[in-house]
Amino acid sequence: MSGIRLLVGTRKGAFIFTADGRRADWKISGPHFAGWEIYHLKGSPVDPNRLYASQSTSWFGQLIQRSDDGGETWQPLGKDFTYDGTPGTHQWYDGTQHPWEFKRVWHLEPSLTDRETVYAGVEDAALFRSNDGAQNWQELPGLRAAKGKLWQPGAGGMCLHTILLDPIDPARIFVAISAAGAFRSDDSGETFRPINRGLISPYELPDPTAEVGHCVHRLARHPSKPDVLFMQKHWDVMRSDNGGDLWSEVSGDLPSDFGFPIDVHAHEPETIYVVPIKSDSEHFPPEGKLRVYRSRTGGNQWEALTKGLPQSNCYVNVLRDAMSVDTLDKCGIYFGTTGGQVYASADAGDSWNAIARDLPAVLSVEAQTLP
Repeated sequence: MSGIRLLVGTRKGAFIFTADGRRADWKISGPHFAGWEIYHLKGSPVDPNRLYASQSTSWFGQLIQRSDDGGETWQPLGKDFTYDGTPGTHQWYDGTQHPWEFKRVWHLEPSLTDRETVYAGVEDAALFRSNDGAQNWQELPGLRAAKGKLWQPGAGGMCLHTILLDPIDPARIFVAISAAGAFRSDDSGETFRPINRGLISPYELPDPTAEVGHCVHRLARHPSKPDVLFMQKHWDVMRSDNGGDLWSEVSGDLPSDFGFPIDVHAHEPETIYVVPIKSDSEHFPPEGKLRVYRSRTGGNQWEALTKGLPQSNCYVNVLRDAMSVDTLDKCGIYFGTTGGQVYASADAGDSWNAIARDLPAVLSVEAQTLP
């Protein structure tokens, strides 16, 4: 029977959950790297026991950890993230120019086909790649050449938080940056171009339809339809049917179209999930009711999924990298909260169970389906 490994990054360490295909009884190990912020953990699709972790603190800085035995043991690897050439400047919060400064790694994305290749999205926003299993890193400077001087930090910093690798066209890469927007490369990362047409940001930008500057919170898509993209934006849930060339709003009847994560059912490309929160100043669920919303129509029509989730006095948030799906049948959905809860659904969201309640604030959740 297949099993599930759930990789959970928190403010004070990493935790690894495991269960068999029934997903009823979970074992937990950790904290790994106790006391450190673990922004992201991700396993290689080529070798599920090859795990990467982004480990950082404001005191000791950034480390990249790698495990080759499914998280039993770890080794620190390359931590030199040097911008290519002369970094230059980008916009600061007050509109002045500010030098590019590396702060941390937000997201790690292993190659779909090569065990030794892994990408890193960092703050200040840039894309790095390693071809030797995270020992050495090189920036792909074509991304910052896409009007990087006009990029500006969001409230949480200027972070590259989403990396989508195309399973059909290996030369195509999508990334998203807060608060610069979404970008696409069609030449393996040599060059990028903004793909933000159709996004409207009247509260954040002097020009609400600007080519860059939109605060994209998360991108998602189904591997069988790589040109169909879904986006949770600062405000609005969006959809593109042409690889990001044009976006349309699909927020529909959501109680709030503000949120951070978005994900797609493993077997139903038009079934998507979001977790609305009240507003950009009140980062908690509307009415204090924790509800995942599911659309089976690719957006616009949404249903609240509440069974097993607290429906009163709940004021947690779910961050952008803190939702994931497995590929079992029925598809499993997982998310973690800033209150330290990790919820799992073994029936595509129809019902939920808290598999942890008292962790540190959860920053990321990644599900691995094991043979």
